[in-house]
Amino acid sequence: MYTMNPVDLPPQRAAVLAFLRRELAAGRAPSLADIAGAFGFASRNAAQKHVQALVADGLLEQAPGQKRGLRLPGGMADLLPLPVLGRVAAGQPIGADIGLDEQLWLDRRLFSPQPDYLLKVKGDSMRDEGIFDGDLIGVHRTPTARNGQIVVARLDDEITVKLLKTGGERIRLLPRNPDYAPIEVQPGQD
Repeated sequence: MYTMNPVDLPPQRAAVLAFLRRELAAGRAPSLADIAGAFGFASRNAAQKHVQALVADGLLEQAPGQKRGLRLPGGMADLLPLPVLGRVAAGQPIGADIGLDEQLWLDRRLFSPQPDYLLKVKGDSMRDEGIFDGDLIGVHRTPTARNGQIVVARLDDEITVKLLKTGGERIRLLPRNPDYAPIEVQPGQD
C-alpha cells in the first residue's frame, strides 16, 4: 500500500492534517463540523473531502459509523507534536529568535521529561556534551535550574545553551568546548 508523505500534500490538506494530529494527540477527536469551523469551510462537505483523502492516503484512520471516529494510524498515537521556536547559540549568545518556524512529530518515548519545544543549535561550544551545530534540542521549562544542568539561559536579550555552575553568589555558564570562555553572570544582570 502506498502512503503519501505529508510533505506531498496540498497546503490546505496538510494544514487539516496538522490540525487533526494536534487535536488527536491531545485526546480530542474533532467532528466534521469542528474541522469546518476551524478552517472557515462553508460546509462540512469540504471537511469530509479532506478527511476522506487523508484516510485514503493512509495518514488518518476513521472508525466506521462513528461521528468522532478519527484516529492516528498505527504508532502515530505515540508521537508528540513539538514546535521548533527558533535558534539558540552554542557559542557567543545571540539575540532571541522566537517565532514558530515549524512543528515536528517525534516519538514521545525519546524524552524524559517531555520537552515544551525545540530549538535549533547554532555553534559548537557544547560539542563535548554531544550538542552540535544544527542539532535540535528539547527544552523543558522549569521555574529553577540546578547546578550541573545544561540550560538554555537568557542573559539580557540574548540566549545561549551552556552548563550551569553555581557557587556562593557566583553564577557561571560553561561551554563544553575548550575553544570558548565561560560566561560570568554579573550581579544584577537579567
